[in-house]
Amino acid sequence: MPIKTTDDSYRQLVKDLKANQIGCFYIFHGEERYLLDKYVLDFRRRLCPDGLDSFNYKRYDAKNISVQELEEAINTFPSFSDRTLIEIHDFDIFKADNLPQLKEILSDLPGYVCLLLIYNVIPFKPDKRKKDTSEILKHANVVEFAVQDLDRLVKWIIMHYGDAGKKITVKDAEYLALVTGGFMSSLHSEIEKTAAFSRTDTVTRADIDAVVTPVLDAVAYKLTDALARHDHPGAMRIMYELFQMKEAPHKLLFTISLKMRQLLVARICVENNMGKQALSEICGIRHDFQARALMDTARKASLDGCRKAVLMCCDTALEMNSSSDPELRLTELVTKLAYI
Repeated sequence: MPIKTTDDSYRQLVKDLKANQIGCFYIFHGEERYLLDKYVLDFRRRLCPDGLDSFNYKRYDAKNISVQELEEAINTFPSFSDRTLIEIHDFDIFKADNLPQLKEILSDLPGYVCLLLIYNVIPFKPDKRKKDTSEILKHANVVEFAVQDLDRLVKWIIMHYGDAGKKITVKDAEYLALVTGGFMSSLHSEIEKTAAFSRTDTVTRADIDAVVTPVLDAVAYKLTDALARHDHPGAMRIMYELFQMKEAPHKLLFTISLKMRQLLVARICVENNMGKQALSEICGIRHDFQARALMDTARKASLDGCRKAVLMCCDTALEMNSSSDPELRLTELVTKLAYI
């Protein structure tokens, strides 16, 4: 069952694959690697039924292929098959020295070829102001695999637990999404782990807390919420969790400081009747549920307290640069923040 998104190119890809209609030129990019990898595997399965050792599958990294070699691969007819799959990773075609030649090649691909460009490491940032770039994009099916919003993630989580013979409530599915960072690749392995661990037919929050190692960002959200509630014992327990993660103290301080700055922006949004969308745009927050968690926490805090918290983080950053015990400085910071 595919995850639907609001992106037209993604929906068109799903539609084409259902109809078994695969075009000649695709560009895959985006942050949600689970979905991207899933469809790369689907292309391989459909176009190379004899396996990846066959004559009709060609895989290249950008550093291992020139425009001339690409042209030769395109002009090679498939053997005992209708199609050839040419898969190239991190080939920034828009910065190629011979872009005009590349444009000519890509604008007239033969029907037996499926060229798949995959952006893994380098970002997909074509300059559409350039005529050659625009011409290339006219012939490409550009598919972005974006991070999923909370509603789609929850449905996907519940579906996968169902496949494992388990259930989970919507609230606990949301919690799992938060502590894993909301990426499906991480969620997939944690769903398998928690499903195997749970001794009942329903996976609970206690099961999640028992076996899932939360991402640093998620722990920082929990700390921010505890501080806004003036829950000093809870904040110190979460601080202990952070130390247990064996992250460098300066990295922990950066994460805490970032959450305090975001909390200040969230509180300003609350004061000005602005919603979580404004918060996401200002702070560059990817997931809707992360923005919602910050807005919920901001409603418990005061504007003055949020400002003081940001300044305290700045002061602690200066102190840590000359401190022989950075963990102690962090502990003192959390103690002060809990009593603002």
